[in-house]
Amino acid sequence: MFGRAPKKSNNTKYYELLGVSKNASQDDLKKAYRKSAIKNHPDKGGDPEKFKEIAQAYEVLSDADKREIYDQYGEDALKEGMGSGGGGGHNPFDIFESLFGGSPFGGAGGSSRGRRQRRGEDVIHPLKVSLEDLYNGSSKKLSLSRNVLCSKCKGKGSKSGASMKCRGCQGSGMKVSIRHLGPSMIQQMQHPCNECKGTGETISDKDRCQQCKGEKVVQGKKVLEVHVEKGMQNGQRVTFPGEADEAPDTVTGDIVFVLQQKEHPKFKRKGDDLFIEHTLTLTEALCGFQFILTHLDNRQLLIKSQPGEVVKPDQFKAINDEGMPMYQRPFMKGKLYIHFTVDFPESLHTEQCKAIETVLPARATTQITDMELDECEETTLHAVNIEEEMRRKQQAAQEAYEEDDDDMHAGAQRVQCAQQ
Repeated sequence: MFGRAPKKSNNTKYYELLGVSKNASQDDLKKAYRKSAIKNHPDKGGDPEKFKEIAQAYEVLSDADKREIYDQYGEDALKEGMGSGGGGGHNPFDIFESLFGGSPFGGAGGSSRGRRQRRGEDVIHPLKVSLEDLYNGSSKKLSLSRNVLCSKCKGKGSKSGASMKCRGCQGSGMKVSIRHLGPSMIQQMQHPCNECKGTGETISDKDRCQQCKGEKVVQGKKVLEVHVEKGMQNGQRVTFPGEADEAPDTVTGDIVFVLQQKEHPKFKRKGDDLFIEHTLTLTEALCGFQFILTHLDNRQLLIKSQPGEVVKPDQFKAINDEGMPMYQRPFMKGKLYIHFTVDFPESLHTEQCKAIETVLPARATTQITDMELDECEETTLHAVNIEEEMRRKQQAAQEAYEEDDDDMHAGAQRVQCAQQ
């Protein structure tokens, strides 16, 4: 049984895309494709769909069998499966590179859809900064060592620029080792080839670059200036793109500095706010105080209470716009909080008590009769550290619980023995 012949369809489109006549030779086709592909390549701002159509046209017309089917029956016949799978089955960038031997535009194989270069690792460095640095802003120059491509061989590692496929790994850069774990059990492990250091290629001793000794990179110095901006936070990153170690056929990674704020002896930071501790005498807390505070930018702030104001122990006061500058909005600042503690005297003389009582509100009087006093027992108050007391009691209770638990287990064992 014979199948019906396919209907004829457009058989001139591919020739028109390449700009050649139907009797064009293979050389004419190749020249036309080169010219049209470069003009419409996506890396040169061309239309990706047009580039794909041009590649498909050349793939079909450069194959004698497909060209014959196309000339006789047109594009639809190829799509229906004639001619060993039809046209357009290959990556258009692969077809382009097969003629040019790679992208002529300096890329890694055509566009983001072609082969991509490996990206190098980022290098991360901690950078200690003071609270003054974060408040005022600062610049720090740092000298770093890094690998750079050898200038003499341009990162080839050889005088001639040539290299050979590594025999140890057959150019893959990796080796597989087998380890026997037991009967009928093996483990396969993949690791970089030690002969070529994972590069997949070797360079003869005579052809090695004298400057880099075939390593392709040499040690270089780089001075970077890190700008710490006002209001930056602990843990914030400052990135220098493309400044990490260089390597052949690799997109250079970044150098990243991570800010680490050093502890300040006076100020504590919480977000955009600053906190300080200040101790007042009892007289200052009751009768008023004033003191000078040196800020992080060395300004002198006069801190004082209002007339007649009494400051209570553990009280907070705030000063607006004297906290940390806000990142990228340095003219806006948080608050400065002052946490007051009051230093009470250890004891007072009788005369001091009488003098204080003359100005302080009278004590609450509780009438206690002589009969009630006779029936009372005398007590003595003593100072305690309540946190330490509670911790010691909790520890003693835990030890007692563990002893009771041990006794209960021992009793259960004795009962079992008696039953047996």
